[in-house]
Amino acid sequence: MAEGDTILRAARRIAAGLESQEIEVGAPSPRGRAAGVLRLDGRRLEEVRSHGKHLVLVLGDLSLHSHLGMNGAWHIYPRGSRWRKPTHQAWVVLRGEREEAVQFNGPTLRVLATRQLTRDPKLRSLGPDILAPSFDPEPIATTIVGRQGSRALGDLLLDQWLVAGIGNIFKSEGCWRAEIDPWRKGRDLELAEATAALDAARELMQACVEGARRPRNVYKRRGEPCPRCGTRILAHGQGDANRTTYWCPSCQA
Repeated sequence: MAEGDTILRAARRIAAGLESQEIEVGAPSPRGRAAGVLRLDGRRLEEVRSHGKHLVLVLGDLSLHSHLGMNGAWHIYPRGSRWRKPTHQAWVVLRGEREEAVQFNGPTLRVLATRQLTRDPKLRSLGPDILAPSFDPEPIATTIVGRQGSRALGDLLLDQWLVAGIGNIFKSEGCWRAEIDPWRKGRDLELAEATAALDAARELMQACVEGARRPRNVYKRRGEPCPRCGTRILAHGQGDANRTTYWCPSCQA
């Protein structure tokens, strides 16, 4: 699944290649045409926003909202170059003067009135963006150890209504870096521990935005030795969605 770092990188690349230009819009897939993306053809791309795992492109009084889910992707190419994915998977193509941005697959692609963005239920209920410059972990940490304290930390970090942008990779890697067991209940954590887990996830994600490789200290390394202490890494489904959590039972105890 695309996490917040992927979406912020895509937002930056789309803005650099297409912002302030009149956009030609195509929809090779019926899914894109059903979403009404052709209504955006010929409009000027005024702004590109990311919030957690959500991307919004503002084109005057209409905006395009995208969420990539497990299988979606945004690709940016020189205009007219060959794509790395099949044409029939392209839900929308946004062509500028020299570059084009293509969304392939994904569960969410919709056009809505720009004035509705602040009132839209899918967007207004999101928690603070972990990659926002103004991000403050303390209020979220307070919620983790307080009124959400009956839930496990790893489950809470994936709750987009609490904090937006963290996915399975940075949930696991953030807890590993902070040396905190992702199965501990929020109420059993100190405020400083909850803050440390958030800070660790944010720092790892920021590094990836700037070009670092995604960390693989524990993620998808079940049964391999922990790079810090050598103990075999464990993995198990967690939360209502049963998303797999990876952790070291020794140095994260």
